[in-house]
Amino acid sequence: MNEILREIGMIARALDSISNIEFKEFDLTKGQYLYLVRICENPGIIQEKLAELIKVDRTTAARAIRNLEINGFIEKRDDELNKKINRLFPTEKGIRVFPIIKRENVHSNSVALAGFSESETETIFHLLQRVRKNVEVDWEFVKKGNKRVY
Repeated sequence: MNEILREIGMIARALDSISNIEFKEFDLTKGQYLYLVRICENPGIIQEKLAELIKVDRTTAARAIRNLEINGFIEKRDDELNKKINRLFPTEKGIRVFPIIKRENVHSNSVALAGFSESETETIFHLLQRVRKNVEVDWEFVKKGNKRVY
Protein backbone atom coordinates (compact mmCIF):
# COMPACT_ATOMS: atom_id res chain seq x y z
CA MET A 1 0.00 0.00 0.00
CA ASN A 2 1.18 3.50 -0.77
CA GLU A 3 2.26 5.56 2.23
CA ILE A 4 -0.22 8.36 1.50
CA LEU A 5 -0.36 9.71 5.04
CA ARG A 6 3.43 9.73 5.23
CA GLU A 7 3.54 11.84 2.06
CA ILE A 8 0.86 14.19 3.39
CA GLY A 9 2.79 14.53 6.66
CA MET A 10 6.05 15.32 4.89
CA ILE A 11 4.35 17.97 2.77
CA ALA A 12 2.68 19.52 5.81
CA ARG A 13 5.89 19.56 7.88
CA ALA A 14 7.95 21.03 5.03
CA LEU A 15 5.45 23.82 4.40
CA ASP A 16 5.08 24.49 8.13
CA SER A 17 8.85 24.68 8.51
CA ILE A 18 9.12 27.13 5.60
CA SER A 19 6.36 29.30 7.06
CA ASN A 20 7.87 29.28 10.54
CA ILE A 21 11.19 30.48 9.10
CA GLU A 22 9.64 33.11 6.84
CA PHE A 23 7.26 34.50 9.48
CA LYS A 24 9.91 34.69 12.20
CA GLU A 25 10.60 38.31 11.23
CA PHE A 26 7.01 39.12 12.29
CA ASP A 27 7.41 37.33 15.66
CA LEU A 28 5.11 34.53 14.50
CA THR A 29 6.48 31.16 15.51
CA LYS A 30 5.49 27.53 15.74
CA GLY A 31 2.40 27.60 13.58
CA GLN A 32 0.89 30.71 15.16
CA TYR A 33 0.21 32.00 11.66
CA LEU A 34 -2.45 29.28 11.29
CA TYR A 35 -4.36 30.68 14.25
CA LEU A 36 -3.99 34.28 13.11
CA VAL A 37 -5.34 33.46 9.65
CA ARG A 38 -8.42 31.73 11.06
CA ILE A 39 -9.04 34.62 13.49
CA CYS A 40 -8.73 37.15 10.65
CA GLU A 41 -11.09 35.07 8.52
CA ASN A 42 -13.52 34.59 11.43
CA PRO A 43 -13.36 37.68 13.68
CA GLY A 44 -15.09 36.99 16.98
CA ILE A 45 -14.45 33.25 16.87
CA ILE A 46 -14.26 31.49 20.22
CA GLN A 47 -11.20 29.50 21.28
CA GLU A 48 -12.94 26.12 21.20
CA LYS A 49 -14.19 26.61 17.64
CA LEU A 50 -10.73 27.80 16.56
CA ALA A 51 -9.10 24.67 18.02
CA GLU A 52 -11.67 22.57 16.16
CA LEU A 53 -10.95 24.34 12.86
CA ILE A 54 -7.21 23.78 13.17
CA LYS A 55 -7.60 20.27 14.63
CA VAL A 56 -5.61 20.77 17.81
CA ASP A 57 -6.42 20.22 21.47
CA ARG A 58 -7.60 23.13 23.60
CA THR A 59 -4.32 23.37 25.53
CA THR A 60 -2.29 23.78 22.34
CA ALA A 61 -4.74 26.38 21.07
CA ALA A 62 -4.68 28.26 24.39
CA ARG A 63 -0.88 28.48 24.30
CA ALA A 64 -0.81 29.81 20.73
CA ILE A 65 -3.63 32.27 21.45
CA ARG A 66 -1.86 33.53 24.57
CA ASN A 67 1.34 34.12 22.58
CA LEU A 68 -0.53 35.90 19.79
CA GLU A 69 -2.17 38.13 22.38
CA ILE A 70 1.13 38.85 24.15
CA ASN A 71 2.75 39.77 20.82
CA GLY A 72 -0.14 42.07 19.93
CA PHE A 73 -1.60 40.16 16.97
CA ILE A 74 -5.00 39.45 18.54
CA GLU A 75 -7.18 40.60 21.39
CA LYS A 76 -9.81 38.88 23.48
CA ARG A 77 -13.14 40.56 24.06
CA ASP A 78 -15.96 39.45 26.32
CA ASP A 79 -19.02 38.09 24.59
CA GLU A 80 -21.90 40.55 24.86
CA LEU A 81 -24.37 37.92 26.07
CA ASN A 82 -22.18 35.47 27.97
CA LYS A 83 -19.33 37.05 29.96
CA LYS A 84 -17.69 33.62 30.40
CA ILE A 85 -16.93 33.51 26.68
CA ASN A 86 -14.00 35.37 25.14
CA ARG A 87 -14.14 36.19 21.48
CA LEU A 88 -10.94 36.54 19.47
CA PHE A 89 -10.28 39.46 17.14
CA PRO A 90 -7.23 40.50 15.13
CA THR A 91 -5.54 43.75 16.13
CA GLU A 92 -4.20 46.29 13.64
CA LYS A 93 -0.88 44.43 13.78
CA GLY A 94 -2.60 41.14 12.99
CA ILE A 95 -4.59 42.68 10.16
CA ARG A 96 -1.36 44.09 8.63
CA VAL A 97 0.37 40.66 8.67
CA PHE A 98 -2.67 38.75 7.37
CA PRO A 99 -2.17 39.62 3.63
CA ILE A 100 1.49 38.58 3.87
CA ILE A 101 0.48 35.18 5.25
CA LYS A 102 -2.19 34.81 2.57
CA ARG A 103 0.37 35.72 -0.12
CA GLU A 104 2.70 32.99 1.20
CA ASN A 105 -0.19 30.51 1.08
CA VAL A 106 -0.96 31.37 -2.54
CA HIS A 107 2.71 30.98 -3.42
CA SER A 108 3.02 27.63 -1.59
CA ASN A 109 -0.09 26.37 -3.37
CA SER A 110 1.30 27.33 -6.76
CA VAL A 111 4.66 25.68 -5.98
CA ALA A 112 3.01 22.51 -4.66
CA LEU A 113 0.66 22.24 -7.62
CA ALA A 114 3.12 23.21 -10.37
CA GLY A 115 2.66 21.01 -13.40
CA PHE A 116 -0.84 19.87 -12.43
CA SER A 117 -3.78 20.69 -14.66
CA GLU A 118 -6.80 22.52 -13.27
CA SER A 119 -8.71 19.25 -13.41
CA GLU A 120 -5.98 17.39 -11.50
CA THR A 121 -5.87 20.17 -8.91
CA GLU A 122 -9.63 19.92 -8.39
CA THR A 123 -9.36 16.13 -8.08
CA ILE A 124 -6.58 16.39 -5.48
CA PHE A 125 -8.60 18.94 -3.53
CA HIS A 126 -11.75 16.81 -3.48
CA LEU A 127 -9.88 13.62 -2.61
CA LEU A 128 -8.04 15.34 0.25
CA GLN A 129 -11.34 16.71 1.55
CA ARG A 130 -12.66 13.15 1.65
CA VAL A 131 -9.53 11.98 3.49
CA ARG A 132 -9.91 14.83 6.01
CA LYS A 133 -13.57 14.00 6.61
CA ASN A 134 -12.68 10.34 7.23
CA VAL A 135 -9.95 11.31 9.69
CA GLU A 136 -12.23 13.82 11.45
CA VAL A 137 -14.49 10.99 12.54
CA ASP A 138 -11.62 9.30 14.41
CA TRP A 139 -10.33 12.66 15.68
CA GLU A 140 -13.71 13.45 17.26
CA PHE A 141 -13.95 9.91 18.66
CA VAL A 142 -10.49 9.98 20.27
CA LYS A 143 -10.88 13.59 21.41
CA LYS A 144 -13.83 12.43 23.54
CA GLY A 145 -11.57 9.98 25.37
CA ASN A 146 -12.28 6.87 23.30
CA LYS A 147 -9.73 4.39 21.96
CA ARG A 148 -9.64 3.22 18.39
CA VAL A 149 -9.63 -0.52 17.70
CA TYR A 150 -6.75 -1.48 15.40
